[in-house]
Amino acid sequence: MSIDIPPIRLTTLAGSAGCAAKMGPQSLAQVVSPLKQVGVPVDLLIGLDAIDDAAVYRLNDQQAVISTADFFPPVVDDPYSYGAIAAANAVSDIYAMGGRVLMAINLVAWPDDLDPAILREVLRGGSDIMAQAGGAIAGGHTIIDNEPKYGLAVTGMVHPDHILTKGGAKPGDILVLSKPLGAGLLTTAQKRNKVADEDIQAAIASMTRLNLKASEALVAAGKGVHAATDVTGFGIMGHAREMAIQSRTNMRFDLGSFPLLQNARHYAELGCIPGGAQRNKAFLEAHVRIREGIDPIDQAILWDPQTSGGLFAAIDPAVWPQLAERAPEVTFWRIGEVTDQVASEDEVMLEVR
Repeated sequence: MSIDIPPIRLTTLAGSAGCAAKMGPQSLAQVVSPLKQVGVPVDLLIGLDAIDDAAVYRLNDQQAVISTADFFPPVVDDPYSYGAIAAANAVSDIYAMGGRVLMAINLVAWPDDLDPAILREVLRGGSDIMAQAGGAIAGGHTIIDNEPKYGLAVTGMVHPDHILTKGGAKPGDILVLSKPLGAGLLTTAQKRNKVADEDIQAAIASMTRLNLKASEALVAAGKGVHAATDVTGFGIMGHAREMAIQSRTNMRFDLGSFPLLQNARHYAELGCIPGGAQRNKAFLEAHVRIREGIDPIDQAILWDPQTSGGLFAAIDPAVWPQLAERAPEVTFWRIGEVTDQVASEDEVMLEVR
């Protein structure tokens, strides 16, 4: 049951409009480049050498630990929904690696002049999502900050032989996505007081839906799933490029097959473009070939940053009919294909038609 809290627009307290603001891909690459280590333990299966959605450390032949963290300012006004979205977004990295959630630590930055009752609702939203994930909130850390921020440091478990990674896509693979796009457009529209309530509620329902069942379906498909990740702040093109680089392949997308959140295109027409979309476009447009004649409004979805987006995977065509059977409660959309192998990262190109 919710508690009475004073009316306040949480998104007006966030420093960036729209979806969770991430450091741009170009800036992030520069920041992490000095962190490459020598003498990395052999049991660190996934670290900084091939950047993926989470770190993975092997404990034994049957078990490996997954570790990840994510937090951000409010993306919606309702405190409970904000906490639930932030938690679902954080645990998504565990599912993107094919794992299950064990526990999490709350990460909180909170203004000392903002009612603690609001934070209580944020934490309740996160706790409820963790319960859905089958994990537990095991502690946390809070600091005073001018801007509210919330998220989780999450620990998960995976079999070392069943890890889903970004690398491994092969020419001929089908590209599939398990959630609609457009979260950045919808949440930016809310910040600008332009969103219809039914539209933002549909977006919240999507962002709080766990990727658990989608992950289980991909893991059950076995070696037919060649690469996987989740779609978050870099948008569909940014995360597709990460997969293409790790796999050394090109990819082709059918823009008309992209699933969209309710009225997402309408909010693009209204100019509700988040700042993260501009950063994504500036970094990625040289690596994306867009068919001439595609409306700029329709192109907005290519760069739109997502929060708690779906799983994006490259699969053998033979696996495609099985996904609906393995996860009848999850919709997978076919949005493109892997085309050809390339020799270097510089040759990787995404095509949108």
